[in-house]
Amino acid sequence: MPTRPRIEAQAREVLYALGSGMTDVTASRELGMSLRTYRRRVAELLVALGADSRVQAGVRAGELGLTRG
Repeated sequence: MPTRPRIEAQAREVLYALGSGMTDVTASRELGMSLRTYRRRVAELLVALGADSRVQAGVRAGELGLTRG
């Protein structure tokens, strides 16, 4: 089984927003952060999850049990 990365609370909220289908603009507003910060957090998640795309990040998060049940 792949190693489960440590995902901080704010990054986890970004992960949930990413999987919700919201646009980046809407997600950043919902989370109370700038669009630039939101996109930076998404990029950090891609690295942490070893993913090349947002879709792949979602799949990896599911495989690792990081998504809401």
